[in-house]
Amino acid sequence: MKRRPVRPAVDAELLAAAVRGQAEGVFIARRRLGPRGFTILYANDSLAAMAGLAPGELTGQPHGVLHADAAERERLRTWLATLAPGASLNGEGYLVRRGGTSFYAAWTFSPVFDDAGRAQHIVAIYRDISEKRKLQEALARAQRLDAVGRLAGGVAHDFNNLMSVINGYCEILKPRLGAFPQALHDIEEVHKAGEKAAALTRQLLAFGRRQPMHPQTLSLNDIVRENASLLERLLGETGQLELRLAPAPLYVQADPVHLQQVLLNLTINARDALRDNGRVTISTAPREIVTAHHRRSTDTPPGHYVVLTVADNGTGMDAHTQEHLFEPFFTTKPEGKGTGLGLPIVYGIVQQSNGFITVRSAPLTGATFEILLPATTAPAITPPPALISPPVVTRGNEAILLIEHDEVVRKMFAGILTADGYRVTAAASLKTALAHPARSAPPFKLLIARVSGEAETFARQLLAQLPDLRVLRMTESDTVPALRWWPEQHQTSLTKPFALNELLKATRRVLDA
Repeated sequence: MKRRPVRPAVDAELLAAAVRGQAEGVFIARRRLGPRGFTILYANDSLAAMAGLAPGELTGQPHGVLHADAAERERLRTWLATLAPGASLNGEGYLVRRGGTSFYAAWTFSPVFDDAGRAQHIVAIYRDISEKRKLQEALARAQRLDAVGRLAGGVAHDFNNLMSVINGYCEILKPRLGAFPQALHDIEEVHKAGEKAAALTRQLLAFGRRQPMHPQTLSLNDIVRENASLLERLLGETGQLELRLAPAPLYVQADPVHLQQVLLNLTINARDALRDNGRVTISTAPREIVTAHHRRSTDTPPGHYVVLTVADNGTGMDAHTQEHLFEPFFTTKPEGKGTGLGLPIVYGIVQQSNGFITVRSAPLTGATFEILLPATTAPAITPPPALISPPVVTRGNEAILLIEHDEVVRKMFAGILTADGYRVTAAASLKTALAHPARSAPPFKLLIARVSGEAETFARQLLAQLPDLRVLRMTESDTVPALRWWPEQHQTSLTKPFALNELLKATRRVLDA
């Protein structure tokens, strides 16, 4: 019986068509004598397109022609010298593209052995992962900035307490030094320096996303228009300001003061990069992000957004500058010309406002900062506030329980409250105060403390004993929710840092509620 010839399971034409149709870049190279190693016999169109070349241009080129990094080329040579069955080589890195640009790719080199066991060919497969690389780098930058922000916020918190003491005692001393002009002048200079230090602390808190915020529904177009004249003065003769605002109103939930800070800082940053005939363009627009395909490296979730864009035609930035742009104290300006906190503050405010920020730039092409803020609906119309406010009375004689872990701050707060007539019992913790109550202490009318963690348990006990007790909470953020188990009309809060006069006003306000 005559046997039929065995046909290959897959014919050569089908294999060739499969390689040609691959989205990945593929080349096949043959061993050559001499130092050239392997020479490319065939490269599919996908690989040529990745490299910015015409089909067929890679034929005859050495196997490492696309690898920009010398260390990677040396790694390839070492691998080729010790080929063994199954010994594929994997890697990723930047590959060169026509015109001097590059792209980031993952690649695999595999040897092909003949019947005699000699590696006469290699097959290379390339996959462009530039977008994935950008996402990884963006995530790494965000994580690094988040870590630095937590550190900055923690340092600023401790520094806040110190500055509260310095500035607080300055407030106490100044009225007492009226008869001593030189001493009064000196303490005023100390107070000025203390206020500058407190302002620096607020900047660090902004970057660390621990800055007090008072969000409200705002028209982004109105905010830009209201600040346009100020921004023009900032630019001076250096450049022109151009507004391209959306025709329809765009509403966001944000703090108007902080939004103004974002506009100021971005405009100052643009101004410092302008050349002759400089121009700064501020634009607004709605944007809907529907699916992951519309997402940028910010990993912005789908939804309705309002976009604020600040663009300039200045000197632009290289990749290294963009990588460190939002890090505190990073600056490319000469010493003494900048603090390196302007853009980190913008980053912190945007993050705290549940927004996202990206930057596009290259040397000599200007820079474009794009901020996405969640869109909201138009605000309800509210009646205007009264033009005349009654005078604020801060004095009193009620009994107050003051809880503050920092001894110096505790003494200062107790001193200013006592000076205004209040009867103050001060302790480092609620646990200590309840465990060792002062025998002569009258029933407390007000608790001033941070009511969180363990302190909440003891505050509940105190409220059970004194149902009419009021509470003034000292917090690190104005977004801390009210205590659900405490009568709403009997509680208020102050966000650190605050002036001593604000403490007295808040004390009187909650006692009179």
